[in-house]
Order: sequence, then structure tokens, then C-alpha cells
Amino acid sequence: MEYSNGVILLLVFLWSTTSSCSIVKTLPGFDGNLPFKLETGYVGVGETEDVELFYYFVESQSNPPNDPLLAWLNGGPGCSTFVAFFYANGPLSFDSNYDGKLPTLKLNPYTWTKFLNVLFIDSPVGTGFSYSKRSQGYYSDDQKAAADIYEFLQKWLIDHPNFAKNRLYVGGGSYSGIPTPVIVQKIYDGNEVGRKPFMNIKGYVLGSPKTDSYLDANARVQFAHRLTLISDELYESAKTSCNGDYIDIDPRNEECRTDVAAINELLSGIYFPQVLLPACTTGSNSRKPDTTNYYTDDGDQRIFMKTSKNFLQEFWCRDHKFSIVGIWANDPTVQEALHIREGTKRYWKLCNSSLAYTMNIPSTIDYHRNLTNTNLRALIYTSDHDLEVPHIATQEWIRSLNLTLDYPWRPWFIDAQVVG
Repeated sequence: MEYSNGVILLLVFLWSTTSSCSIVKTLPGFDGNLPFKLETGYVGVGETEDVELFYYFVESQSNPPNDPLLAWLNGGPGCSTFVAFFYANGPLSFDSNYDGKLPTLKLNPYTWTKFLNVLFIDSPVGTGFSYSKRSQGYYSDDQKAAADIYEFLQKWLIDHPNFAKNRLYVGGGSYSGIPTPVIVQKIYDGNEVGRKPFMNIKGYVLGSPKTDSYLDANARVQFAHRLTLISDELYESAKTSCNGDYIDIDPRNEECRTDVAAINELLSGIYFPQVLLPACTTGSNSRKPDTTNYYTDDGDQRIFMKTSKNFLQEFWCRDHKFSIVGIWANDPTVQEALHIREGTKRYWKLCNSSLAYTMNIPSTIDYHRNLTNTNLRALIYTSDHDLEVPHIATQEWIRSLNLTLDYPWRPWFIDAQVVG
């Protein structure tokens, strides 16, 4: 017993030396001192601790000692949590009136950090400012990414004991729907067998989460029909010829292959994450932006490049705003302010599409099912115009959990208006 305690103490000592953090009081592009506490740093994970995961930690602007701690991941895989930090639930956003100079920052009035301590983590390795000291360390997969985050949280909480007792949640959007329930299961199981430090896990939150690769992709045809993106005749023909399976198509089933090809052609110009918005690929060839590729995304064959001011004015799609964060994050003064280790990134991308990454968890439904047998809570929210992860697929796997319905389907209000 004494030997075991000694080993634990030794591990705590070793772990504390593999992390580094710095307080950031000002940021280029923001006028004055930051009105919230921002910490950035690295945590070494993996067997040899060569993988250095970068994070941005924002303390709650209400009651940090008592407010929950949310560990937030992003999708891709390979998209930095800058997506959330600047474009979703983080404390800052960019001024859309870009003038060609260093982008300017403004406060996000809807930030979750008003009532949560939020730990934004660049994962897996190669994402954002995370890196590996050795080339072999860049190889990752779903299971390893989840294990790395579990280890990250163990070490981070050891280095931040003031937050060890805070209620802990893990969350993310899109592809983070794969590692998140795995991470939560690891935390729960670790607590059950007495691993240290104890994590006060209370649940998880996921937005439009990828959950089952077959289910999510197969639901797109039915959802596209609901949105009238394909005709009744084509949908009925495909449903019959493919017998409802639009993914695992028998190569001998020529009629099904023809129907699916026609559907793919009709959807080829659609912006999958939000079908009502214009797709970046719809701009004419004569109006293509030039220079550096700062943004690439994961499953949609979309490439976004650093644009000129004139192009932004002439043609707009939602991904255009992501060019601004690329310009900002690659500025040397910004990287100095964030305490980025010199030489660890040739240049920063919002989404790294060249990860050496294997998707080896095709479905996390069983993880969700296991977690329903615990005292943990889960919040799943989803867009009604997302063709990448259709809400009908999300509803289908949730129904498969056979949960008791406490409340019937009802409207969701914001400012007395129905928004969902």
C-alpha cells in the first residue's frame, strides 16, 4: 500500500512537470486588457509524452470556484477549438468589417463563459497549435484521441486543483460526437475503480454530433427529400431500388446506383452544414480568391482560402469568415501573446485536413446506451437544416436507447419567438 501511494505521488510529480501554462492579459486586435481571465498552455500526453496538446482556458465571469467546468472539443477531426472560441460559445469574436490589416476582436455577448469555466482543447495532435515532438506521435485515431483527452484532463486537474471539485462536463460539436462519449465513459470508469484524480463528472453536451457513420450518412437521402432538394419521384425510386440502404450498395444493383448518382448530383452544390446558406463552391471561376489556404474542412470537399477584402464584399458564404481567424492566428504578435512555442507550427490552419488519423470507432451508440445506466446527464442539440448530420439520424439513435419520455415535443422559445 505504501509502495502504491509512492507510485501515485511520483506520477503526480512527473505529470506536473509535463504541463506549462501562461496567463494572457491582452491580445492583438483587442482594445485594452481582457475583461476575463484567459490561460493558455500545453499538456504532454501519451506513453512518451511527446504529444503536446494546446489549450485555452477561460474562467467563468460569474463564480469560477463554483461554476461548472466544461472541457470543449471541436469537430473535423482536425479543426481547432478556435472555431468555438471565436465563432460559437467563446468570449470573443471578430469584427466582420475586415480592412485588410490585423483583424480586430470584440466581446461575444452570448459567451458561455458568463456562467461556465471553459477549457478549449486542440485535439487530436496536429490540430490547431497542438503538436508532437516526434513524427511518430502524429499518428492518431478515435480511440487514441479519446485516451489522450482523458490523460490531458487528469494532468490538467492535478495542475489546477482549485477546479478539481467543480462539476465537470465534456462537450463539442460535429465529429467530437465520436470521442466525447468515449472520454466520458473513461472518466466514469476511472472514478469507479478509484483512479486519481477523481473527476466530478456530471454529464456531456453535444451539438449536431456525428454518432454512427452509417446512420448519419444514410439519413441524408430521406432528409434531402424532406427539404425538397430531391423530387418525390426520385426519392421513391431510390427508396425502392436501394431498399432504404444508400451506403452499402450492391455493385450489381444498377438501378440503385443510378438513383444515388442522380441524388448526389442534385446535392453537389449544397452547403451541407446549413442548406439555406450559399456554398463556397458556387462562386464563378473568375472570382476565386487567391494566396494561402487557411481553412479546410473534413467531409465536404470544401476548401477555403485567405481572401482579399474585395472578394469578401463581392461574394459571401459562411466559411469566408474563417479566413479572418487564419490571418489573425498566423500573426507573430498573436502567437507571442498566446505563448505558442516557437517552431512548433509552420503555419496555423483552422482545420488540418492532412492528419494521419484513422477513424476506428464507426458508432458510439453503445457508449450512449451504457451512459444512460449511470447518474450522468446528456444534452443533445441539433440543427434542423444540417445535411452533414441530419437531425432525423440523431433522433433515430436516441429512440433506440428506449428512454422514458418525460415531456412531449414542444416549441423552443428565445425572446418569445419559436426558434425550434
